Amino acid sequence: MKNWLLAARLKTLPAAISPVILGSALAYHDGSFYLIICAMTFMAAVLIQIGTNFANDVFDFEKGTDREDRLGPARVTQSGLISAKKMKQAMWLAFTIAICVGFYLVFIGGWPIVLIGLASIAAGIAYTGGPYPLGYHGLGDMFVFIFFGLIAVPGTYYLQTGTINELSLWMGAAMGMLSTAILVVNNLRDADTDTISGKKTLAVRFGKKFSKIQYSFLLLIPFLLPLYIWYNFENELSVLITIFALPISFHLIIQILSRRGSDLNLVLSRTARFLFIFTVLLSTGLII
Repeated sequence: MKNWLLAARLKTLPAAISPVILGSALAYHDGSFYLIICAMTFMAAVLIQIGTNFANDVFDFEKGTDREDRLGPARVTQSGLISAKKMKQAMWLAFTIAICVGFYLVFIGGWPIVLIGLASIAAGIAYTGGPYPLGYHGLGDMFVFIFFGLIAVPGTYYLQTGTINELSLWMGAAMGMLSTAILVVNNLRDADTDTISGKKTLAVRFGKKFSKIQYSFLLLIPFLLPLYIWYNFENELSVLITIFALPISFHLIIQILSRRGSDLNLVLSRTARFLFIFTVLLSTGLII
């Protein structure tokens, strides 16, 4: 069980659950919230994320990207803790259960949810698998921004309300940026080994300085969202509670500018934690 929990990469799950929390909070704010829909959306998002992590673990191993000199946490397939065959079986099991959960969501939301669900699973596999893995060609950042932001938040809101509004898209963009920041730390840490392995992330293509600047912008721009809500909507002063997370973002930016190598593992986990804190604060502001 310990090995499977390691493969599931629980510290990455805030990227999956945060958009569901925020989209549901916005729906509650707009007077349309159903707990069972929220719970099923939450379950589907977590299963797809875990399936994607399993896929990443096994396909990176098969492509030779996960090497013995990697600086990140141990990968179970590369370490020999779980065989590639069992990891692929677990990957398909997670995606299959996600599809089963998705039947209920399709009943609620119709064909748009079919497209979102299948596209999410396909992208989860194509991120490191297939003939043109997205993460190996510098497209990982765009993949995370779209699926963990622009699709996840409006998609959750759509399931609750039957529609999509402008604010759900702006919130999706904010979530996409913060989720992408997690990936940026990961790619910055692995830039040297990825260069050797031929994995052309943005950190490899444009350099570490670019990634540090990118990370800084991704952490700061989302704070414009609560200001936008407060300025454009009456009686929404409560969303400014999100500003209390701003010192955390400054602390993380200082860390990513000063740390390197395996020391970035702590920055990565703290960035995922920051995403969750930002989400909880903004969601609380919407609800109250």
